[in-house]
Amino acid sequence: MKDITLKEIATKLGISITTVSKALKNYPDVSAKTKQAVIDLAQNLHYTPNSFAVNLRTKESKTIGLIIPEVVHHFFSNVVNAIIDEAEKNGYLVIILQSNESLELEKKQVELLIKKRVDGIIISLSNESNNDDHLKEIINRNIPFVMFDKINKLISCSKVIIDDQKAAFNAVQHLIDNGCKKIVHLRGPLNPQNSIDRYIGYKKALEKNNILFDTKLVYTCETVSFQEGLDFAKQIIKDHPDVDGVFAVTDLVAVGVLSHFNDNKIKVPQQVAVIGFSNWFMSQVLTPKLSTIDQPSHEMGIESFNLLLEEMNCHKEGIPFTPRTIELETSVIIRESSIRDYSLT
Repeated sequence: MKDITLKEIATKLGISITTVSKALKNYPDVSAKTKQAVIDLAQNLHYTPNSFAVNLRTKESKTIGLIIPEVVHHFFSNVVNAIIDEAEKNGYLVIILQSNESLELEKKQVELLIKKRVDGIIISLSNESNNDDHLKEIINRNIPFVMFDKINKLISCSKVIIDDQKAAFNAVQHLIDNGCKKIVHLRGPLNPQNSIDRYIGYKKALEKNNILFDTKLVYTCETVSFQEGLDFAKQIIKDHPDVDGVFAVTDLVAVGVLSHFNDNKIKVPQQVAVIGFSNWFMSQVLTPKLSTIDQPSHEMGIESFNLLLEEMNCHKEGIPFTPRTIELETSVIIRESSIRDYSLT
């Protein structure tokens, strides 16, 4: 069934295309009778405006692009939901793309969104993202741009972040305050800034408490998965049977650690205390319940969209926009996995 045009409506009613267009836009110089005739016929013929033509005229697509490393991760799904809700309130559609932690795919997706002439782009970088040419292209094309969570500090755009160093420091300090002296860190891949910062926070907490940093107590995750947590837990007990604390880069990795410890009768937290990062909903239903860092994912989504909207509005009105960074607060969520006398909390 072919699309109905303004010309066909005009021909059927014996009026000009301009009059039809004005009637559909409720212009005051078109009579009420003509307006009603045009609206009735348009509805009967199932007329819909040509969005491409409207975009050319208004220079807006009313769409934004969102690139995230993975959809299934609870943190990113919460961010996505928040962005969609805010976008809908403001009349925008969201094109959601998943990079699968691949730099090459991320580059292709940025190129696609540029070709689609989206009004703005929000992105959390992939673990492989160590090249910023595609990000600079967004800036060079003057497309409103926001990064969140996994960012590139060298790119001049708005960002929504947490202080990963401070959050990691607090997580490790909590383990130390509860008697841990030999703490393993299951860190993330080498590229992402948040992975680097959490590693630095771990080291700073050890240094502040005069605990010698040992590279042998750091294990690097590549996929940041449950299976890696499971496998590394097995390796940790083999390499360091006297370990008494584990700080994992995410809750998913920490859950893998707990699973191995539970299966092998390693008591948590009596023998080994464990803390994760992000406050995944599953962390509350485990045995023992997982201590973690609360990362405000919903708020991060809201702030990311609102920063983008602010820049898009300035862009429309020809007003200069200065990129801003919003840093959200985190907190240590204390549960059974990290404190030996949980009844005292």
